[in-house]
Formats: sequence, structure tokens, C-alpha cells
Amino acid sequence: MIYPLLRKFFFALDAETAHGVGMAGIDLIKAAGMASLLARPVAPDPVQVMGLDFPNPVGLAAGLDKNGEHVDALAAQGFGFIEVGTVTPRAQPGNPRPRLFRIPERQAIINRMGFNNDGVEKLLSNIAAASFARQGGILGINIGKNFDTPMEKAADDYLLCLDRVYPAASYVAVNISSPNTRNLRELQRDDALDALLGSLKAAQARLADRHGKYVPLALKIAPDLEDEQVRAIAALLRQHHMDGVIATNTTLSRTGVEGLPNAEQAGGLSGAPVLARSTAVLAKLAAALGGEVPIIGVGGIMSGSDAAAKIAAGASLVQFYTGFIYRGPELVAEAAAAIASQRTLHMPGTA
Repeated sequence: MIYPLLRKFFFALDAETAHGVGMAGIDLIKAAGMASLLARPVAPDPVQVMGLDFPNPVGLAAGLDKNGEHVDALAAQGFGFIEVGTVTPRAQPGNPRPRLFRIPERQAIINRMGFNNDGVEKLLSNIAAASFARQGGILGINIGKNFDTPMEKAADDYLLCLDRVYPAASYVAVNISSPNTRNLRELQRDDALDALLGSLKAAQARLADRHGKYVPLALKIAPDLEDEQVRAIAALLRQHHMDGVIATNTTLSRTGVEGLPNAEQAGGLSGAPVLARSTAVLAKLAAALGGEVPIIGVGGIMSGSDAAAKIAAGASLVQFYTGFIYRGPELVAEAAAAIASQRTLHMPGTA
């Protein structure tokens, strides 16, 4: 595969510039019918989660394609599902640049992007132009609030986004865990989360009647949670009959990158250093949920064995973003193969 050579070029550029160049390159390769130059074929490994039929359990996490501009090209890399966003009701520039930093010594990234996106209407226009969802692909849309919406009005932003994206989404992910929108993580607290989930589920029921289809709702949570918070969130997920939970977002911890260049930049840390923390939260969440709410495991997946570890900890599906930056499309097939192998080993009657 040619990605290791391409990565040397990309890593010589500013991280955000490299992102734009890379996405344009993936589009060109797809348009030229040469996606196999980057990606290995992924064997079918169908799994049903949240009432949806996934061709394989390996997905792209939100953040790489915030505006849904590259869905078809990314799907050609073998992902079983694609999640776009985070999208907000109105377009917003995000935080000032520079806001994206690599720590290559630890296969890590720090970002403080701040939900930069072109707004929900532009995202919907981009998705409509893509063939992925029309051809049966699983497309998640990750929604958030505008930075200048007061916290007491946050639910209004989520409800507006849900209303607009509902017809186009296979599932909707509710992002209350980004560390880069001021006070956003306060929505994970008991009373605030109870109220938000109640409003979202009521809206989901109305939208299901209006559109004649049920679109699942998944909540995306942070890894920086105490055990009591994990149990409280699990109780609310069960109480409100949420369809899924995504564990986890980036971390504010700097464990594993101390003293390295860029380690003290403000923002959320992703990549290899977050694997243990994220997977521990996932396992505790799985224990508290008792199988009632499926989990999408994300955070620190840099190898097939990392992906398999998420499944072993209780996830039904996995996602990655930073691993895609460091490993390229090869990681998709590697993760899918590792998960399929693990399932085979644990099937009754196998050694």
C-alpha cells in the first residue's frame, strides 16, 4: 500500500492543511476509479445494531468529514458505516488556527477545532449529492450546538438539527462531549442529560410518525468520567430507551504524552494514548447497561487488536479517526479482520 509514503508528505505539512489536501486526494482517487490503491478489500461481516444492517462493524468517526463533502470517497475505503459532522444549526468558523496538532511520537493528535462547519443546510445539500446513503450505506449524522447558543437553550439547537437531518440519516449521534465548545460537557450531568434525552426522544417519536421511518439516536460521551457518572449516564440511557451510545470522545488528560512537543496545547487528545482510558469507560458502561443499549467503541484504535479489544470490552461496533490519519485505509481491513477472527474464536464449538 502507498499510504506510508503519502503520510511522509502529509506530515511535512501543517496538520489542518494536510487534512484538506488529503480529503481532496481521496476524492480524486475515487473519481479515477483507483480506490484500491489505498484500501484493501474488506470481507463482509454483517452485524445488526440499533435495528440497522451494517456490512461490517468498522466505521469512520465524526470529525474527519464535518460537512459531508467526501462521503462516497471515504466509503470506498471499506468502512461499514460513515459518521459525518459534528454539524450545528448555523455555520460557524470554529476556533482560531492553529487548532490541530500532531504528536507523532505517540500516534496522537490534539484538536481544538470548535465545531467548525458550514451549517446543517449545507451538510444536507452535500449528502444529497452523494450516492452512498441512496445505495443503502449506513450514514450517521453527528449533531451539536452553536458556540454562541446559551447553555439553557442548548436543547433547541439539538432539536433543530435533529428535525433537519432526520430524513437523511441512518442514525443520529448527539455530541455532548466535545471539550472544545465551552461548557458543553455540562450536558452530561444528571438533570441536564435527563431533560435533553427526554426532549430528543419525544422529538424522535414525532419525526418517526411524520416521515414513516424510525431513525435511531445515539449519545456520544466523554472518557473523562468518574465511575458514578458512568453509572448515572447508563441509567438515563436505559430509562429513555436510547438506541445507542458512542464511547468515547477525546480526553482532556495528557497521560502518555507528557513533555512532548504540542502536548500542552489546549484541546482534546485522541489517538493511542486514549485507548486504555476510553476502553475502561466502555467496559464500565457495558457492565452498567447490561446489554440493553448497544455501544459503539471509539478512542485510540491504531491496530486490529485495538479494535478487537473494544468488542471484547462490550462494543457492538467500532469507529476511528486518528488511526486513519496515522495508519491510513489499511487499518479498516485490519480492524474488520481482527474483529471477525475474534468472533470466530468465541463461537460455540470453536477452539
